[in-house]
Amino acid sequence: MPIVSMRQILDEAAKGGYGVGAFNVNNMEQIQAIIEAASETNSPVVIQASRGARAYSNDRFLYHLLLAANELYPNVPFAMHQDHGNSFETCKSAIDMGFTSVMMDGSLKEDGKTPNTFEGNVEVTRRVVEYAHPRGVTVEGEIGVLGGVEDGHGAGGSGLEHLTDPDQAVEFAERTGLDALALAIGTSHGAYKFSRKPDGSVLKMDLLIRIHSMLPHTHLVMHGSSSVPKDLQDIVNQYGGKLKPTWGVPVEEIQLGIKNGVRKINVDTDSRLAITGAIRKVFTESPEKFDPRDYLKPAREAMKKVVALRMTEFGQAGHGKDYKAIPLAEMAKGYADGRLDTRPSLAAAR
Repeated sequence: MPIVSMRQILDEAAKGGYGVGAFNVNNMEQIQAIIEAASETNSPVVIQASRGARAYSNDRFLYHLLLAANELYPNVPFAMHQDHGNSFETCKSAIDMGFTSVMMDGSLKEDGKTPNTFEGNVEVTRRVVEYAHPRGVTVEGEIGVLGGVEDGHGAGGSGLEHLTDPDQAVEFAERTGLDALALAIGTSHGAYKFSRKPDGSVLKMDLLIRIHSMLPHTHLVMHGSSSVPKDLQDIVNQYGGKLKPTWGVPVEEIQLGIKNGVRKINVDTDSRLAITGAIRKVFTESPEKFDPRDYLKPAREAMKKVVALRMTEFGQAGHGKDYKAIPLAEMAKGYADGRLDTRPSLAAAR
């Protein structure tokens, strides 16, 4: 199966009523962990790279590692996704290289830190859609601004300063024609999302449910959705780390989101914690080790375990062989003739 569009993966997830984890990568071991977990659980998956990851790994290395994953695991349907593109040019470069999906995060200005105007967000996201859809490529956008900073991207704060306005979300979907919409509902980038287990005062699931009722044909996305489990924190700290107490997004809240239109769930911090804990354990228990394979192999296994668990919890496990890949050229025809148009005024009429 070729690398597929994220739109096809999310459409199938909507039919099946499940969510799909989108896991960030920077290197070979992370790609291996994700693709092996997907193969073992029979899951479709989104593998995504931020601008920072593309710079760290070099675009061509990262791209060819993903091609190798597809060659070695042709049974796994996955999308190659640009996470948090900061400009039209960033998204265009990903599309031109072969990414099958891009996120244009126009909620922030090109510096990746300053909140953008609504009109500025509409304009840049629409421009990306106009470039991507004729090539069969999926577009995700964001309305509202997440809290925190990760990989140099984010406005900081708690996540409650710029929540998504439901009416603006509908207008944004109508004016851009994007495929998937990331919401700001109180989540944040990074490990330090909440200072206590989140409730309705800091995690606005009621807002998500309302937006889904207003935008039933637009796939919703939860960013900043690592669960930051205590057992992973404890392993890091047991072997020399100094993580402060923190809480992530409870899996049961993500599952509530999946029941209300969430089809893509972004996970990065959990993977980082799993990898770091495994490496620290080797360094502490076997300080004589110096071969990178001695610590990268258990790190890869630790991440794979977490990813496989999330795939099961999100409901995507068991759905990897449900459908055949639709070529990007065919997806482009669907956008051109209106079959894949998600604008509320047109989608509701179909």
